[in-house]
Amino acid sequence: MRHSVCERGVSLIDTVVGTALLLLVFMGVAGAFTLTVDVVTNNKARAGAIALANERMEYLRSLTYAQVGTLGGIPAGSVAQTETIALNGVSYTRRTYIEYADDPVDGSGVADTNSIIADYKAAKVQLSWTGRSGTRTISVVSRFTPSGGLETAVSGGTLTMTAITASGVPVSNAEVTIVNSTTVPTINVLTYTNASGTASFIGTPVAANYEITVTKPGYSTSRTYTATAQNTSPNPGHLSVSNNQTTSATFIIETLGSKSIETYAQVTSGTWSDTFSDTSSMGTSTNIEVSGNRARFAGSQPWTLPADLRSAIIAPSGITAWGTFAWDDTQPAETTITYRVYYRTSTGSGASLVPDAVLPGNSTGFTGTSVDLSAVPVSTYPALILDAYLVALNPSAPSPSVEDWSLSYMSAQPVATTFSLRGAKTIGSGPSGTLYKYDSSHTTSASGLFSIASIESDVYTLLVNGTSTGYDISSACGPQPELLSPGGSMVTRLYLTAHTVNSFLVDVRASSTGALIGNAAVGLSRSGFAATSTTDACGQVFFSNLTSGSTYALTVVAPGYPTFTATNISIGGATRSSVEVN
Repeated sequence: MRHSVCERGVSLIDTVVGTALLLLVFMGVAGAFTLTVDVVTNNKARAGAIALANERMEYLRSLTYAQVGTLGGIPAGSVAQTETIALNGVSYTRRTYIEYADDPVDGSGVADTNSIIADYKAAKVQLSWTGRSGTRTISVVSRFTPSGGLETAVSGGTLTMTAITASGVPVSNAEVTIVNSTTVPTINVLTYTNASGTASFIGTPVAANYEITVTKPGYSTSRTYTATAQNTSPNPGHLSVSNNQTTSATFIIETLGSKSIETYAQVTSGTWSDTFSDTSSMGTSTNIEVSGNRARFAGSQPWTLPADLRSAIIAPSGITAWGTFAWDDTQPAETTITYRVYYRTSTGSGASLVPDAVLPGNSTGFTGTSVDLSAVPVSTYPALILDAYLVALNPSAPSPSVEDWSLSYMSAQPVATTFSLRGAKTIGSGPSGTLYKYDSSHTTSASGLFSIASIESDVYTLLVNGTSTGYDISSACGPQPELLSPGGSMVTRLYLTAHTVNSFLVDVRASSTGALIGNAAVGLSRSGFAATSTTDACGQVFFSNLTSGSTYALTVVAPGYPTFTATNISIGGATRSSVEVN
C-alpha cells in the first residue's frame, strides 16, 4: 500500500511538471507565430511603402526641371505635399518634400563662386503607416539638376527659420509652416527643422506677409502675427522676402507644462475636540474605558498592563495648517501619560508615527499640556491621529485619566469663482494697449478646481475681479506673479474674502533668498487709522475695507530680521505690494 501511494504521488508531480513544460512549449510556439506574423505583415507593408515611394520618385523624374515642385511649396509645382493612400489593406501617408539646395562644391551662401545658390532641387518622398508594433516610416531621396547640368539663377530670396529654446538650445524636427496668400501661386508649405534647428528655403518668392508658425508635439507654439484693428503693431509681424536677400527669424519654443488653480474661501480657524462623553470620537484603543467624561484604565486594580488611547482620524476638509495639540489629564503618583501623534498611511487603515524629523520628540512622547504641530505640513500629513499612552508604575495606584484633548487647525472651503490668467509674453499692441500671448478668463468648479494640461512657460499673474465676482484675493500661494518653467507643473491656491473697494495685499520675503516669511507682524497706518496683522504660511497679509490715499505707512517686524518701514504708500482699488527684508 505504501508503494501504491508513492506511485500516485509521483504520477501527480509528473502531471504538473509535464503540464508546465507543455505550457512553456505552447507559449514559445505562440510567441514565434506572433513574431512571424508581425515580420510578414511589416515586410508586406514595407514593400508597399517602397513601391509607393518609388512610384512618386519616378513621376518626379518624368517632369521637366521647372515642373519639379509641390502644390503650395517652394519651389511651386503640381505635386501634392501630403496624400493618404490605401494599398493592400494598409493606409499610408505619403509626403513629398522638394526644395532648392546649395551645393558646397562651388561654395555656400555668399561664398558661392558664381553667386548661384539654387544649385539643384532636392526631393524626399516619405511614407509612413501604422503597423502592429507602432508607426513605421521609410524615405527615398534624390536630386534634380537643370538640363545639361548648368546651374540656373532663380528669382527670389532665402527664408531661414531657426527653432531654439529660451536657453538657446536648437530644437530639431520642429514643424515649420509657411503661408502666404498674396503670392502667385499661393504658398502653404510644411517642413521640419534639421539637427541645428534650422529650416531654409532658397528661391522664396519676393513678397511680404509670410506667416510663419513653429511648433513641435509637446512644445509651445511660436509664430508671426497679422496686423489687425486690435493689434496694430504686431510683434513679431509677418516676414518679407527681398530678391537676392536672406530673411532670417528665430522662434523660441519650450516644453509645455501644466498649471492648476484652486480657489478657497478665506482661511478660518477650527478645532477638533473630545470630552469623552462617549466613544464616538475614539479610534482603536487598548485597555481603555470611558466613564465620567474621562478615559482611563479599563476594569479595576491591579493595573498590570499599560493602556493606549487613540483618537478617531482627524482630517478636516480644506485644511491649510495644523495648530496645537492640547490636553487635560490626571496623573496620580506613580503613573505617567505620554502623548504622540500618528498619521494615516492609507485611506481607511494603517497609522504610523509622524517622524521626529518633522515633529521633534514625537517618538519619545510629550508630557505637559500641549505641543505645537504648526510645522507638520498638511500636504504630507492631511490626516492625524492623537495617541495617549497610560502606564501605572505601581499596579495599586489610582488610574491616570485623560479628561479631554483637542487639535486646532486652519482650513478653507472650496469656492467657485471666475479669474483671469495672464502671461508676461506679448504679441504686440493696439488701441487697448499691450496684447499678451496668453490672456484668458476661466472659472473654477464647485470644488474650486481648474486645470490647464498644456501651457507654455511664462511668468503668469492670476487676478480676480472683485466687482464682478464679489471676492478679493486675501492670499495667493504662491504670491503673484509666478514663473512656470519649461515642462514644469504648478499649483496655485487662491484664498478669497468678501470684496471691498480698497484693499491691500502684502507678501514678505527675505531679500537674500526670496523665501516667503510667515509669522511676520505687519502694521498699516495713516492719520486716524492703524491695523496690525500677521503673515500666513504663504508669507502674506491682507487689509480690507480701506480708504484710498497715498499717505499710508507700512511696518514689518519679521523674526530674525531688522524692522522694515515704508511711508507714502498709495492704496486704491485692489493694491498689491511685495516687501523684502534684509
